[in-house]
Amino acid sequence: MHRKAKVFAEGVTEQETSPAAVLPRTATARDLLEAEEAPDQCSMTPRKKNKKRPMGAGERRCRPAVNLLLVAFVVAVLLAVVLLVDGVGVPAVWIAAAGAQLRRGSGYAWLPYAGNAPDKLLGGLLADEVDDKTCRSRHESSAYRRNTPRRPSPHLVARLRRHEELQRRCGPGSDAYGRAIQQLSAGRSAVDAECKYVVSVCNRGLGNRILAAASAFLYALLTDRVLLIDRGNGMDELFCEPFPGATWLLPPDFPVAGLANITVDAAETYGNMLKNKVLTVDSKEPVQVPALAYAYLEHDYGDGDKRFFCDDDQRLMSSIQWLVARMDTYSVPGLFQVPSFADELAALFPERDAVFHHLGRYLFHPADHVWSLVSRYYRAYLARAEQLVGIQLRVFDSEQGKSPHILRQITSCVWKEKLLPEVLAAGEPVITPVPGGMSRTVLIASLRPWFYERIKSMYWEQPTANGEDVGVHQPSHEEYQQFGRRSHDTKAWAEMYLLSLCDVLVTSGWSTFGYVAQGLAGVTPWVMYRPVNFSETPDPPCGRDVSMEPCFHTPPMYDCKLKHTADTARSVPHLRRCEDVKWGLKLVGPK
Repeated sequence: MHRKAKVFAEGVTEQETSPAAVLPRTATARDLLEAEEAPDQCSMTPRKKNKKRPMGAGERRCRPAVNLLLVAFVVAVLLAVVLLVDGVGVPAVWIAAAGAQLRRGSGYAWLPYAGNAPDKLLGGLLADEVDDKTCRSRHESSAYRRNTPRRPSPHLVARLRRHEELQRRCGPGSDAYGRAIQQLSAGRSAVDAECKYVVSVCNRGLGNRILAAASAFLYALLTDRVLLIDRGNGMDELFCEPFPGATWLLPPDFPVAGLANITVDAAETYGNMLKNKVLTVDSKEPVQVPALAYAYLEHDYGDGDKRFFCDDDQRLMSSIQWLVARMDTYSVPGLFQVPSFADELAALFPERDAVFHHLGRYLFHPADHVWSLVSRYYRAYLARAEQLVGIQLRVFDSEQGKSPHILRQITSCVWKEKLLPEVLAAGEPVITPVPGGMSRTVLIASLRPWFYERIKSMYWEQPTANGEDVGVHQPSHEEYQQFGRRSHDTKAWAEMYLLSLCDVLVTSGWSTFGYVAQGLAGVTPWVMYRPVNFSETPDPPCGRDVSMEPCFHTPPMYDCKLKHTADTARSVPHLRRCEDVKWGLKLVGPK
């Protein structure tokens, strides 16, 4: 029996809490009412009440009579042409296409969430003046995704519009940007600069680059800086421009070279400038600050660089016109530890566990060639499922690409948590499927094909314990991560986005790929624990995460007052240790 989704205090729907009992993905509130009260749209007789009948099935299976007759006529004509002219050869493809059109109807009306109230602007996150021809995913994705219960705060919406104006006024191509570049090239620090900048640089995998860019953007919002993204590693090809009428890409003629080669030892890092007395936080006299500094926040940063998350140091950094933020992870939880940012962050994000959910959906829209991969695959393989279960599998040890222990971990997780039905052993009585019963589709994202092949064969060769049908799909299997290869990153971004369209997610611990997918989806995942011993299956195999927020793998653990290493996470009530990285930090909602 399908149940209406309830919204709990923390903003999570019952659909998330008990995914085995969710409403079908095609159901809306209007569907629920019409299924009980409205007459059948294809018959003059009233529709009988049937709670086992999937919501919205009538809308999928019943099309206007004109459409049916028209497509039937086209099929008949094509068939006649084939038989009379060319025999029975190649044109069968045309007949198959016409049959697909007959099943689907025209436009996007057949997509799972096309019947929902349109929310193309994502509750106000997106500005409405963008031409719908400039970025297809920005305007079409709402038909592929369920409406989120998480709404952006009015303050966040207002700050986004203000930041867009800042990007136009001070970004590349503006007079202000030209003056800032002249001062930087001359090595001069602008006093009371009209525009300040933060440049995001990350040379890691795509998931890391996305999380680093989101972190830099939040810092830009908090400090009124223009955000510029290093265009290396395909960042200029994978995403649409997020800011209307402005760019977020660092121009190729930027006068500072070698940003990709910044290390912790560079003299221009903030920590080394403090160490070498180029900068002094405690000075009572006016200090001449450099035009540019590196905020080095990668995994190997030292105590001096960790002072980025201290109030006094932020006041000093506010006088530096150009900050180059070199980071490789999601550092947003660290910004919540800066006392001077606390009030603004609380106004921007009343729901602390939805920060990346809002920032990610605002910033990261697949470029048109990536969106073509996403939309084609979704329509062909995923759209008709009433529940999508995404499994993101990252194998960190190359020798575990065909590990039966990891395969057992996956099946143990999805069966123990009742995310997928178990399969029957040989000789057990087969359950007759209920007409119109739940259909589930599994989307597997992994570099390795072996796990997909085993899971797909299992659900094909063995019936399920409850009679449900389960389809299993995997878009690609690149075998290993290929840094810097554009085609690889294109597929990776497409698969992250496909995962974010799922209703239920199972992810691999430590994986930034999974972090991005769960944040965009607005779904709290089940996390498969990283094995300590690769010859055994972890017990338990997985656990529900504490929130959908990504984990900050390398939090500063630095006491700004005492100026030495210390665990200060407990001083912020909405920060908790991560389920997958025990020393990591993540934002959580109210208990």
